[in-house]
Amino acid sequence: MARIVLEEGPSPKSHDIILNGLVEYNEIQTEGRFTAPSSFVLALKNEAGETEGGLSARIAYGWIHIDLLHIPEAYRGTGIGAALMARAEALARENSCVGLRLDTTSFQAPGFYQKLGYTEFGRLEDSPPGHTRYFFMKRLD
Repeated sequence: MARIVLEEGPSPKSHDIILNGLVEYNEIQTEGRFTAPSSFVLALKNEAGETEGGLSARIAYGWIHIDLLHIPEAYRGTGIGAALMARAEALARENSCVGLRLDTTSFQAPGFYQKLGYTEFGRLEDSPPGHTRYFFMKRLD
């Protein structure tokens, strides 16, 4: 019988076994119409070529999921965040995606995403405690 073992700082091998099993199952269920998820980063580089912030996302099952967006304080309000999101939307179109989705918290930037045309499709109170997690999406059709 299988047993459950907590791996703190999970091993890459365990992660890959879980991911590959799920991808294989999903490919069967979607009749092979979708490839395995792929990741990309839109990095904000300074003059020295060092990454200072940016956007990290993945393309999966016809959608781009934005996992991370960080704009350093010095660049906030300059339009660089909107430019990053526009580039992600362009990549979504180039990859024939239905749209983009993301989540953010009440102390981060829900208003920013709403200004860019993202629609709230869910929220989770107390995530983290005392704050709200918002789920947004933007269809491209």
